[in-house]
Amino acid sequence: MRQASIERKTRETEIALTLHLDGTGKAQIDTGVGFLNHMLELLSFHGQFDLNVSCKGDTQVDDHHSVEDIGIALGQAFLQALGDKRGIVRYGNFLLPMDEALVLCAVDLSGRDTLGYQVNIPTQKVGSFDTELVQEFMLGFTRNAQACVHFVQMAGSNSHHIIEAMFKGLGRALCQAVSIDPDRAGETPSSKGVL
Repeated sequence: MRQASIERKTRETEIALTLHLDGTGKAQIDTGVGFLNHMLELLSFHGQFDLNVSCKGDTQVDDHHSVEDIGIALGQAFLQALGDKRGIVRYGNFLLPMDEALVLCAVDLSGRDTLGYQVNIPTQKVGSFDTELVQEFMLGFTRNAQACVHFVQMAGSNSHHIIEAMFKGLGRALCQAVSIDPDRAGETPSSKGVL
């Protein structure tokens, strides 16, 4: 079973997260940050991952610590659930249209962390959510998943739509990348023999 449970406790946040890679897209999300709840539900649905997240954070300060730490915990969960990565496709990409927004997400579960972020979110807020926190979430995720993730925004003027396209596209790209390659089951998807 490709699954993981992560508990992360700091002076700023207390997080419990479970991930099942071979799920059906069911999510139970309570981050204390309404917009992030919605984005993680979309990620779970489009990635076909079962995801449970609970976070008690210092949101009386702002949402930064909760959003970043959930990204860290989710990255750790992906890394743990993938184990030695034998048999996975490794790569995934998806071009996601969301109304006027169009965002490409490409993923390589390479064991090396890189975030390519060619995204211009036009407003500082979506509701009460600080849009700069999207990049903080993605940095926390990529560093801890040891993944190479690129976002390229090709169109978009509505901040909500742009961010939603990013999370949906990430879910779809990860769904491809973690899937088992029937032609290479049991093999490490690298010419080096290790990821």
